[in-house]
Amino acid sequence: MALALFAAGAVTADTGPTITGLADVIDGDGLKIGPVAIRLHGIDAPEAGQTCPRAGGGTWSCGKDAAQLLDDLAGGREVVCTALDGDPYGRIVASCAVGGRDVATGIMRAGLAWAYVEYSDDYVAIEAEAKAAGLGVWQAAAEAPWDYRADRWGRAVEASPSGCPIKGNISASGERIYHTPWSPYYGRTQISEAQGERWFCDEAAAQAAGWRSAESR
Repeated sequence: MALALFAAGAVTADTGPTITGLADVIDGDGLKIGPVAIRLHGIDAPEAGQTCPRAGGGTWSCGKDAAQLLDDLAGGREVVCTALDGDPYGRIVASCAVGGRDVATGIMRAGLAWAYVEYSDDYVAIEAEAKAAGLGVWQAAAEAPWDYRADRWGRAVEASPSGCPIKGNISASGERIYHTPWSPYYGRTQISEAQGERWFCDEAAAQAAGWRSAESR
């Protein structure tokens, strides 16, 4: 399946520095090469804890499926990423390829991400093909990930101290891990400031303080 999804894919940009190495998948549109966190250019996949409606009723774990497909396409493989920009969370925004074939194209062909038109229209045509075929998130009226994040963020802000909703948790082994409102374990994570745990207003602040994302395991 991965090879079929890769077919006819092409890296969307051929300028900028490159980052090459074995990829560790974070979620449906994020990976790491060594210590470098990378967000795929031009697409927005469902969040890790997000579910989507099925055709005919019920839901499915679209966020997990998107991450699994990215792992099938790139996990543990030699990936070449062309850096295009940075984001507020310290990640490199890049077009990434395995064997010269664009990874994001494979995600989009399966209908497991949206074209991130706020930043790029590179994948609009592929999105239209997946939508017409009713693939993945297009089998029913799924919530776009940017709306999902905004909804979860807004409700968490209202419920959190001082309007800072990111939970900086310290694990039993002493590891510092932060959870965004759309993280799968956000609801069950309790914060004890007396034990050194913290609330953060944004991911950049959490990372600067030495916490890592729960999605980057």
